[in-house]
Amino acid sequence: MLLYYLDLTGVAVFAASGVLATRDRNLDIFGVVIVATLTAIGGGTLRDLILGHHPIFWVVNEWYLVTILASVAATVLYLARRPPPGFLFLVADAFGLAIFAMSGAKLTMEAGHSPLIVVIMGAMTGVMGGMLRDVITARVPLVLQKEIYATAAIAGIAVYLTLLALSTPGTLAFSAGVVVVIALRLVAIRRGLHLPSIPKGR
Repeated sequence: MLLYYLDLTGVAVFAASGVLATRDRNLDIFGVVIVATLTAIGGGTLRDLILGHHPIFWVVNEWYLVTILASVAATVLYLARRPPPGFLFLVADAFGLAIFAMSGAKLTMEAGHSPLIVVIMGAMTGVMGGMLRDVITARVPLVLQKEIYATAAIAGIAVYLTLLALSTPGTLAFSAGVVVVIALRLVAIRRGLHLPSIPKGR
């Protein structure tokens, strides 16, 4: 039950980040809702399709869609009254990344897949929604830049799997993984840390 509420929280946060990403793109409200929806459930939808989970999670439970619409409405109303919060966008994205990466890893592990597949599916669940958001709003996706983004998700999942292997209670291991993802992402943003890039040829 805790995972379910965390998942809804992640959906709300990622939907809000989708709205924030459209603020300077002159989209109508329908376009904003589409971007927010793809951001919020894109990664989980692809995960369920690959793992063969049918019907897809948001088809079974309409509260995911209700949460998206509520988050869009709340964010639009906020932006109508206050200036757009630049850093808040990155914080929201970090939180959504952590929740989705860890929930994706947990669901994949419970389906009986190997640790490597757990890491891949968890990271994909975390980053795909943001990638769709950035592509649609004509930005280079964060995961394709030098940002510590997918790396943070992978690190959190690795901590989660390691703690489980050491017989740590599942809730504690999951929480530790979430904290690692958020901490790595925010520290990287704060200090300007990034992965090395391939040098350009002469």
